Amino acid sequence: MHGMEQTWRWYGPDDPVTLADIRQAGATGIVSALHQIPIGEVWPLEAILERKRLIEMDDIVSPPRPRGLTWSVIESVPVHEDIKMGLPSRDRYIENYRQTLRNAGRAGVHCVCYNFMPVLDWTRTDLQFELEDGARALRYDAHEFAAFDLFILMRPGARQDYTPEQIEVARNRFEAMTPAKKARLQETIIAGLPGGQQGYTLAEFQAKLDAYRNVTEEKFRENLAYFLRAIVPAAEEAGVRMAIHPDDPPTPLFGVPRIVSTEEDLRYILGVHDSIANGFTLCTGSLGVRADNDLVGIVQRHGRRLNFAHLRSTERDGSGSFFEAAHLEGNVDMFGVMREILKEQRRREWAGRRDIVIPMRADHGHTMLDDLRKKTNPGYSAIGLLRGMAELRGLERGILRSESFGAE
Repeated sequence: MHGMEQTWRWYGPDDPVTLADIRQAGATGIVSALHQIPIGEVWPLEAILERKRLIEMDDIVSPPRPRGLTWSVIESVPVHEDIKMGLPSRDRYIENYRQTLRNAGRAGVHCVCYNFMPVLDWTRTDLQFELEDGARALRYDAHEFAAFDLFILMRPGARQDYTPEQIEVARNRFEAMTPAKKARLQETIIAGLPGGQQGYTLAEFQAKLDAYRNVTEEKFRENLAYFLRAIVPAAEEAGVRMAIHPDDPPTPLFGVPRIVSTEEDLRYILGVHDSIANGFTLCTGSLGVRADNDLVGIVQRHGRRLNFAHLRSTERDGSGSFFEAAHLEGNVDMFGVMREILKEQRRREWAGRRDIVIPMRADHGHTMLDDLRKKTNPGYSAIGLLRGMAELRGLERGILRSESFGAE
């Protein structure tokens, strides 16, 4: 029986976590991207091959030798905002995207994770939330987010998105903030996160939101479908499996639509083009923020199209706020999810599929131990992810060796 492919996100040569560190952590696959290429431009084949060689071959020694790593997943090829908004210029950016997929397939990288979140990627209000044991985690506080939206950004029409009670709590939070806290909250939300390619001033950010003023949820869904109908055939020809990432958090923000938040959303997306090349990333942390998302059931019902997995857990508080819990704690049934993914791999083996082994990575680890005194990418410090990977690896090994799993 096959275990999942254990991968690790690496942000490139400037990442504080080195490829040697990752290899020692036990991962064999690398998840990376060419962040230096402007969004919307073609990723040249030569640039992809150069990054692939950097990941897979150690050229410092003579003769060069394999590192024992493979560039398994591109995360991500960003989707240009003109495509998301459905502007006339989108066709040019879509053709560039198609060419990037062709080049990726030619270079031998066969899985591409991407998202369709408008304006911002994943959003948090605190990147240094201190836990009881002294480690630090990522946190999304719905009240602080509302305070930013209502009283720092002062988005026109924002009050319509909150109840009077929510507005009052947000006002109290805002009035209690020091100037430094307000500045830090603004920076955390809109100044860019790991993997992002830009941050915004308040005015620039509001202008980005204004551009979506006439993009309804229905229109936004149509724009995603238009994109998929154009790129999935190119992905099929290139031997590339697309894996859309859920919204993070899976709820509308700033009055613009979010359409990859529920199983119903996934069902629509997968139905646009019935192909293994049109698949999804199971991010248990993103989807798990919503109590109405049945993660185990999603794998049972849609596992055939599961092309990549981000395994992490979040702890909800009932108000819309959450923090990143340890990987085997929080609200995610990680045992149930892992067991169902392994069963899906077994079904693929029986069906004779070539993509039996699903790549997964431990996602958003805690900052802990020596990393508390180092400069790290929020959520991607070495020791926290090492702990998460070790826990997930042990869980997987236990499931695979259990008599109950083997007897099914």
